Amino acid sequence: MNTIIVKDTNQLSRLYSFILPFFFVVLYGSGFVGAKYGLPFSSPLSFLSLRFLIAGLILFAAVKAMKVELPSLLKSIQIAISGSFTVALFSIGVFVSIDMGLSPSLSALIIALQPILVATFAKSFIGERMTFVQWLGLALGFLGVVLVVGHNIDLGSGVLGIASVGMSILGLLGLTIGSLYQKKYCSDMNIYVGGMIQSLVSCLICIGLLPFYGGYSVEWSPEFIGALLFMSIGVSIGALSLLYLMISAGDVSKVASVFYLVPVSAAIPAYFFFGETFDIFTLSGACVVALGVYLTNRK
Repeated sequence: MNTIIVKDTNQLSRLYSFILPFFFVVLYGSGFVGAKYGLPFSSPLSFLSLRFLIAGLILFAAVKAMKVELPSLLKSIQIAISGSFTVALFSIGVFVSIDMGLSPSLSALIIALQPILVATFAKSFIGERMTFVQWLGLALGFLGVVLVVGHNIDLGSGVLGIASVGMSILGLLGLTIGSLYQKKYCSDMNIYVGGMIQSLVSCLICIGLLPFYGGYSVEWSPEFIGALLFMSIGVSIGALSLLYLMISAGDVSKVASVFYLVPVSAAIPAYFFFGETFDIFTLSGACVVALGVYLTNRK
């Protein structure tokens, strides 16, 4: 009887470890499509301020309804610091870089360096060790991302501007530092309380930066409202909650490898909604990425 219980538990654990990354990748990847729909109707910081405000208020209502105990002041500060990097700095870097003229493909390629950076610093920061096979998986994952988005990169005028590339690199550093900090100090946080704190802090950061880039500018079109609601609920609440659960349950370097799949998943809806290329390079790259993620997460 005990053998059956252990077997069922292991099967559920394997199913759980597959379901979380799958839905995270789907939601997070489709967020690029949501951003592309919303940004033409607002400045990037206006979009992000409203997005984080809506997400924070929804999570606040959920915390009050469930009567979840609030963390200590020290833990709240740690959660806020993590969110400032993982949520605010990452989102600002990507949105502003695209608004400056950087192609989404090149921005995705820069962000795809995140798993390698996380694996590089994970040993010294949180004591994680990577095997040769896992390093090989990270390398294959990056190669797959290059195949998916590399041939679609627009090298036209202004795309490779220093400022726009720098903003994407800033987003990359935010996501990397935030993921490592989250694993070390906030892996035990309640996802509703943690998400609420991080969303509201990110909202305040974006509001504070509004006067310095774009100001407040919103055209309340149906497309903007739809994109805003999807990014607030589907990405800021749904995808980030799944990310926090994965970081809490596994090695942060393995979790980071899942980000290789995000540009691939973004390419699929972009093909249907925007007519972007989905050819042999994309298919081959998707297969290489899948192999890389498998090797990185291999027991």
